[in-house]
Amino acid sequence: MKPNVSIACLAALVASAPALAASVRVETPWLRETAPAAKAGGGYAVIRNAGKVEDRLLGGSTAVAASVDVHSMTMDGNIMRMRPVSGGLAIAPGGSVALKPGGYHLMLMGLKRPLKRGETVTITLRFAKAGDVPVRFRVEPIDHQLGGGHDHH
Repeated sequence: MKPNVSIACLAALVASAPALAASVRVETPWLRETAPAAKAGGGYAVIRNAGKVEDRLLGGSTAVAASVDVHSMTMDGNIMRMRPVSGGLAIAPGGSVALKPGGYHLMLMGLKRPLKRGETVTITLRFAKAGDVPVRFRVEPIDHQLGGGHDHH
C-alpha cells in the first residue's frame, strides 16, 4: 500500500505545480541598455505573490548571459555596495517586491552581447515554490527609471 500513497502524493504535487506558478506575477519587467563592452546588465520588475505561502526569487537564466543573479545595492557612506542575495529574495504571501535601480535587482553576469534599446529578452526566473517562470524583459534606455515593458502572468 505504501507505493500507492507515494504515487498519490507525487500526483498531487505535479497537479499543484501550475497553480504555484500562477501565484507569482511579474509586472513591468525591463532591462537597462548596456554599453558595447559591458559584461553585466541590470534587470528590474515588480514581483507579486498571490499565493498563500512565502516564495523566494532564487535567480534565473537567459541565452544572453552566463548567469542571472539576485543582488542588493546599498550605500555605505559614499560607497555603493552590490552583493548577491544569499538564499533568495523573500516574497511574502499576498505581498510584492520591487526590483529597481538602487535596491534589489537582477544582475545578468557574463553578457554574451550588448543589450540594445527596444529589444526583448526572455529571462526564465527561478522561484523556490513557483519554479521556473519565463518572462519577457524589454530593454530600455540607460536613464530609464520606472517600469516599462510587458506584464507576465
